[in-house]
Amino acid sequence: MKITDYTLYQVPPRWLFLKIETDEGFVGWGEPIIEGRALTVKAAVEELMEYLIGKDPQRIEDHWNLLYRSGFYRGGPILMSAIAGIDQALWDIKGKYYNAPIYQLLGGKCRDKIKVYSWIGGDRPSEVVTAAKEVVDQGFTALKMNATEELQYIDSHQKMDQVIERISAVRDAVGSSIGIGIDFHGRVHKPMAKILAKELEPFHPMFIEEPVLPENNEALREIANHVTIPIAVGERMFSRWQFKPLLKDGYVDIIQPDLSHAGGITECKKIISMAEAFDVAAAPHCPLGPIALAACLQVDATSHNAFIQEQSLGIHYNVESDLLDYVVDKDVFKYENGYVYISNKPGLGIEIDEEHVKRMATKSVNWRNPVWRHEDGSIAEW
Repeated sequence: MKITDYTLYQVPPRWLFLKIETDEGFVGWGEPIIEGRALTVKAAVEELMEYLIGKDPQRIEDHWNLLYRSGFYRGGPILMSAIAGIDQALWDIKGKYYNAPIYQLLGGKCRDKIKVYSWIGGDRPSEVVTAAKEVVDQGFTALKMNATEELQYIDSHQKMDQVIERISAVRDAVGSSIGIGIDFHGRVHKPMAKILAKELEPFHPMFIEEPVLPENNEALREIANHVTIPIAVGERMFSRWQFKPLLKDGYVDIIQPDLSHAGGITECKKIISMAEAFDVAAAPHCPLGPIALAACLQVDATSHNAFIQEQSLGIHYNVESDLLDYVVDKDVFKYENGYVYISNKPGLGIEIDEEHVKRMATKSVNWRNPVWRHEDGSIAEW
């Protein structure tokens, strides 16, 4: 079997899909994307696919190492996202060739379903109580929300009070049994992160996420020694080599590698297994499309330390196009009592509605991160 061709589709709301074809008729799908940099990742995929035309798609480990190690300059969000989407598509082909879910090729599943959480509140958290009640009524047993708007290095305690008021209201609305993840989103610098994390302890969050930017991970030591809330990081880390010092330092409780950013199924399986040796849980990052979620679920199925999965159904970015619009079987991600069942269909376990993909790819899509500024005019972290 040989790889013969590939096609890239940039589709709304902010996704990039990759289709890889073979001479035996097997087709694989991947989702290589960095949100807001789709065209840049697309160019990287095009460069990397030059290595793979005419090659056997089943030699996934060799292809991964070729795409990663053949470049003198390697890693980072763009190249690792490009590799990720290619890797997902190759695994999809292999699963279809053997008529088996990918998890069977990774050693078999250790669970039938995994807990999921739903986003509430948007970029600037608002109407969170109403939104929290709605997702709980839909059957979710966990939710996540942004903690704050933009914050300066040193900011007012009034803003801290506003955060506490929102979290308190959500906790009162949903009760003690619902998990609440609180995403600092890298917007909070170390001085304020210490204050905010301590103030949140009485509300028993499921975790706090990215309490500081990943380039400031050394600050996790001080925050971890300051609070008892589990700390989750990793959505902006892209390889096992980036996760290695984080795990060795011992100040993180949950890792969140993104299977469309951190080298795909091949790399994220290794990252998550490495975390298990440090007694660290995994909650893969996935505010993306159906291919990314399907890839996550295949790895979740085989990873004992995976405990919850992010998913994007109804997320505030998905305006006019949503997760299920691009799949033929709308029940493939079956949410029930806060869990999603893992498909036993071949490959990624989903069938992409290619005709819908082609139609949507004709639309103009140019999603960009918002640009925020502080009152003094300086750039704020989004």
